[in-house]
Amino acid sequence: MSRRSTTGTLPPTQRSLPIALIRAREKVMAPIRDMLSETGITEQQWRVLRVLSGHPALDATDLAERAGLHQPSLTRILKTLSERDFIHRDTDANDRRRQVVVLSDAGRKVIDDNLDQATRVAEAIQASLGRERFETLLDLLAALDDFSFDPAAPED
Repeated sequence: MSRRSTTGTLPPTQRSLPIALIRAREKVMAPIRDMLSETGITEQQWRVLRVLSGHPALDATDLAERAGLHQPSLTRILKTLSERDFIHRDTDANDRRRQVVVLSDAGRKVIDDNLDQATRVAEAIQASLGRERFETLLDLLAALDDFSFDPAAPED
């Protein structure tokens, strides 16, 4: 029995969304990596601290989602950040059964010490695209958060 191929033609790699996103991520993260090389924290740890710097307290599920991390990775990262006194866990004031993660003074200092450089990087990226294109890019990337693919779904 012969099997019919339902595979279409892939775009050239220069127009491949996954490859373009990876290339863009590498360009954007290179100056952040340079900044972090002097701090002794990883990109993932920085993301957690950065997210917590904008929220007084988050539970692990919300934190993982906002930082773009899988739960097992976040668990490991939180352990390391806690050991370095950059974060601490607290009981949620509204639900005593729930634990939240809070940025410590030492964690806030890491953010504050790198704020100028991180701001310069963000401003340089925005300037390279222009404000309107930068905002459009962020909107388009946010729209991808709703993307899901079901390989079992019938083709149109």
